[in-house]
Amino acid sequence: MDYILSIIGPLAEGSLVTLKLFFITLSLALPLGLALALIRISNNRAASTAVNGYIWLMRGTPLMLQLLFVYYALPFLPVVGVRLPDFPAAILAFTLNYAAYFAEIFRAGIQSIDRGQYEGARVLGFSYGQTMRRIVLPQVVKRILPPMSNETITLVKDTSLIYVLALNDLLRAARGIVQRDFTITPFVVAAAFYLFMTLVLTWFFQRLEKRHAVYD
Repeated sequence: MDYILSIIGPLAEGSLVTLKLFFITLSLALPLGLALALIRISNNRAASTAVNGYIWLMRGTPLMLQLLFVYYALPFLPVVGVRLPDFPAAILAFTLNYAAYFAEIFRAGIQSIDRGQYEGARVLGFSYGQTMRRIVLPQVVKRILPPMSNETITLVKDTSLIYVLALNDLLRAARGIVQRDFTITPFVVAAAFYLFMTLVLTWFFQRLEKRHAVYD
C-alpha cells in the first residue's frame, strides 16, 4: 500500500498532461467537426468534396501515423517548414483526427432531421442559420449523444499514443516507474486512473441523455 501511495504523485502529474490534451482537443475538435459537417452537407460541391476527402484521409489512416507525420514530416513540407514542439504537435494531430470523426457524427445527426422541419422553418421566415440554431441543432444534440459519448471516451484512451512524442503523460509516467522498479503495479494503478476518467465521462453522458429524454 505504501508503494502505491508513493507512485500516485508521479502518475497524477502524468494524468494532468493526459487531461490537458483531452480537454484542449475536445474544445477544438467539436466546433471544427461541426463546421466540417455543415460544409459537407452544403450545396458547394467543391467544398463538400474537399471535406469528404479530408474526412476519408483522417479516418482511413492511424492516429499514431498522423502524430508522427505532424511532428517529423511537417517540417519538411515546403509550405510549412516548421517543427512544432511536442505538445502543440499532439494537439494539432488529435484535433485534425477527431474533428473528422465528430464531423461524421454531426452530419449523420443533421441529416436525420426530417426535411419537413426545414420547410416549416422557411415558411416561418427563418434563415438557414436560424433554422440550424433554433430547430435543427437542439434536436441533433440529443440524437448524437451516444456516438459522441463513445468517441469522447475513446479520446481519453487514445491520449496514451503521445508517448511516441516523449510526452510525460499517464502511460509514459507509469512505464518509467515500471522500468525503474521492475514491477507492473504502476500499470495497474494507471489503468485505475483511466477507468476513473472513463467512468466520470460515462456518468456525465448518461446524465445528459436522461436530461434530454425528459423532453421526448
